[in-house]
Amino acid sequence: MARDIQLKERWDILVEKLSAQFADGDTLELDAIIYLVGVQELGKYHRSYKKNEKLDLMHIAICRLLEPYGFYAFDYFDEDGWPHYTIKEELPSLKAGEQSVLMKEAIVTYFVDNEYIS
Repeated sequence: MARDIQLKERWDILVEKLSAQFADGDTLELDAIIYLVGVQELGKYHRSYKKNEKLDLMHIAICRLLEPYGFYAFDYFDEDGWPHYTIKEELPSLKAGEQSVLMKEAIVTYFVDNEYIS
């Protein structure tokens, strides 16, 4: 129970901080935060992305976020600098709420590890 409370508190702090920095105070949704992680991982901040590239960025983020859980492993950077991952273990079947909690936990851990929040 205490872990859930800490996750919620950290999530709220993270959303508030990212929303202020990237959305002029509008509240960012989970997908938008995943997209930001993808941009961070790619490292190409000041450019526009096409729709398919945005989906690729979200895929990069999901792979990176779930890597510590053993689901993905970094493989290589391609000639354009995009990271590629391999699947190590299939994701378990999760209900939508369980998926959301897993992703929020992974995102909070990512930003704590990168010292964006504590």
